[in-house]
Amino acid sequence: MGNIMPAPWGGHLVTSYKLCDQVLRDRAWQVPGNEWRTRQKDAARWSAPASLQMGSTLPMLNPPHHTRMRRSVGNMFDRKSLDAMRNSIDRITERLLDQVREELHDGEPDFMELVCEELPVITIGEWLGLPAADYPLLRSLTHDQVFTQELFPSPSQLALSDAATGQLREYFTELIRERRRAPGDDKVSTWIRTWDGLEPDQDAADAAVHSLALFVVLAALETTSHLLATLVWLLLEHPRQLDWVRTHPEHIPGAIEEALRYDPPIHMISRIAAEDTTLAGMPIQRGEMVQLMVGAAHHDPDQHSDPDIFDIRRKASHLSFGGGIHYCLGAPLAKLEATSLLTTLLRRMPGLRLADGPSYAPRVAFRRLKSFRVTAS
Repeated sequence: MGNIMPAPWGGHLVTSYKLCDQVLRDRAWQVPGNEWRTRQKDAARWSAPASLQMGSTLPMLNPPHHTRMRRSVGNMFDRKSLDAMRNSIDRITERLLDQVREELHDGEPDFMELVCEELPVITIGEWLGLPAADYPLLRSLTHDQVFTQELFPSPSQLALSDAATGQLREYFTELIRERRRAPGDDKVSTWIRTWDGLEPDQDAADAAVHSLALFVVLAALETTSHLLATLVWLLLEHPRQLDWVRTHPEHIPGAIEEALRYDPPIHMISRIAAEDTTLAGMPIQRGEMVQLMVGAAHHDPDQHSDPDIFDIRRKASHLSFGGGIHYCLGAPLAKLEATSLLTTLLRRMPGLRLADGPSYAPRVAFRRLKSFRVTAS
């Protein structure tokens, strides 16, 4: 149908890798922030509480608001920060795999539930200084909240997303109150101090911190869990490649990049034309949305030879972390968690095999691998 085509519901779909990459890097294209959302006729979709809450988070801000918010957090996961987290992540991974090994004695445990859902929430929870008892609630709420970011969320999905957004708002509002009463060395306390210096209005400062905390939790849990699950499942489905990377561990980073290309956590990224323009000869009006179908772009034969073959030895380029000014801040942390999991798995569980699965949540934009069971030979 072409590299770009009109969508039946309005706007355009882009499936070409080069065009998706071009739009992501070009500052003439904007994200659909709240200014755009509140102008749309479908208020139930775009002016719902969950939608407007997402519209205030970092990925949905345009300059100059985006510039200010991003500068306030700096490089959250630079090399020094990652080095400080590495031992903790390895310790968590070891503990989670201990549980898998225990349950393998009695049956076929769900690797997604035991490991891939747990590692991201424990990692980011400890980083933010959140109580471990809250992890199951946060995990459940994030699964529901992201429905608002889907292409065609149903009314029932939007209701779930709105309810989850309300609970998350209460949770992080109370968290910020607690950190103001008893500040510490955690990231939330750091953000409070930063924004108190940037914003004289305490309510506005707290709103900025709330937005950052919500964004970090949503991004860390949903996308990283899918990366971890996809990486392990694909390698178990391709045992020859699993054996190859076991004997060539220096290629673990390549395996992670190929998993990100083959089945990325986010399959669709939205952008808005800031002015009337053309894209690959197609006229796009100001304010019109283009959906960058990056999941399809990763399988563009003009970009990758044999794109539908999973091959950890290919030098995979991908758009899984976006591009340009909105390139994902958490990409280094997600890769560190994936590296820890794969490295430990290769060392400790050489006989691990797939028992069944996978099953997926009914989503288009945000992929969610719900479960896959494993056994051991």
